[in-house]
Amino acid sequence: MAELFLDPAIRFWVFLPLVIITFLFGVIRHYTTIIFASEKKSELENISDTHALLRSRLLRENGKYLPVRAFKMRKYFFNDKEHGFFRNQKRESSAGNPMTDPSMASEMLKGNALNMVPMIVIGSWINWAFSGFLTTKVPFPLTYRFKPMLQRGCESLTSLDASWVSSASWYFLNIFGLRSMYGLVLGSDNAAEQPMFMSDHTPPAAQPPQDMQKAFKAEWEALEVVDHHWALADCEMRLLNDLK
Repeated sequence: MAELFLDPAIRFWVFLPLVIITFLFGVIRHYTTIIFASEKKSELENISDTHALLRSRLLRENGKYLPVRAFKMRKYFFNDKEHGFFRNQKRESSAGNPMTDPSMASEMLKGNALNMVPMIVIGSWINWAFSGFLTTKVPFPLTYRFKPMLQRGCESLTSLDASWVSSASWYFLNIFGLRSMYGLVLGSDNAAEQPMFMSDHTPPAAQPPQDMQKAFKAEWEALEVVDHHWALADCEMRLLNDLK
């Protein structure tokens, strides 16, 4: 088959416009997701409990660098049988099913609408406005198994080399290929970086909240068996020995 040459006008009227449209559409979708996203309010009690668990874990891991009196004071604060934080705090179990929460269902519906509806609209418009164009060619040979993926809208050209990329396929390649650009412009955590049909910005399914009462009990048991062994007891002698 004779070598094909594309009209230079395709570069300016099809190839680059598809890149720009896909990029701008991702930016708009990112800010639209931010506007319509509901602010998740963290309760003060949950923040306090989480920080208490973190402090206890740090005490277990790094308590050897504290003097014995400082270590026992902190352990007393958490684990004393009468006045300890983990023994006195009573929390209600929050093991309900999040899927039964109407606000959760509303958030999932909103996220799916923001992802799927714009994708259908922009994909249909691109197929209508740029259908039938060949936009570029990959710089290496491919087998004919790649034709359905790279030549959407040009399936009738059965003898065409599989290395050519149609306009519709170029649009879908840009959805994946522009992810690094979204990361540079919008930051690492953005709603445009993930492909629309693989977006992880919709609420997670059925993820129950942490049961703080069980977490307190487990942390109390873990801290209770920790003994203090001061790692800096003879640090002066070790330093002098190293300097000799």
